Amino acid sequence: GAAGRARYAGLRRRGTQTDPRYLVQDTDEFILPTGANETRGRFELAFFTIGGCCMAGAAFGALNGLRLGLKETQNMAGSKPRNVQIMNVVTKQGALWANTLGSLALLYSAFGVITEKTRGAEDDLNTVAAGTMTGMLYKCPGGLPGVAQGGLAGLTLTSVYALWWHMHLEFICSGWRPSMLILFLSLSKISKK
Repeated sequence: GAAGRARYAGLRRRGTQTDPRYLVQDTDEFILPTGANETRGRFELAFFTIGGCCMAGAAFGALNGLRLGLKETQNMAGSKPRNVQIMNVVTKQGALWANTLGSLALLYSAFGVITEKTRGAEDDLNTVAAGTMTGMLYKCPGGLPGVAQGGLAGLTLTSVYALWWHMHLEFICSGWRPSMLILFLSLSKISKK
């Protein structure tokens, strides 16, 4: 009404040409395509997961290759042959680890997407099932004992991850709880060992 026009007129005199009513943001400022969700699904995150695991594997493999290369060539005479040998070990280890972690991430992501589409739900059961199936398939060349060991490893790792993730979110979202903080810190120390 009249009070709003008076306030707007006062702003115009001070050099501001914007009505402050237009600055109120009570809705989201982005437009989603038709049928899109506000959060990324498992399929969209698969590309990040696979690429991130490949890059992390390459970095870890390169550092491991550097360690091994320096250890293997410590008694080698001449700097050029030693440097070439170190670079060979770094390259082989980087590629080996990138391939391994990338393959695991690809299997995990594929099983996760298939489980999500089959069940029609996105929850931690998909994560645990995908991890278990990934471990089983990755270790299947080792026969039935390898399948059992891989499945158990995948089940354990993804269960611990799902538990940690829920505790982490609960701690952040619900405020400070001493019992959750102690449990979270103890699990963090265990995972660092």
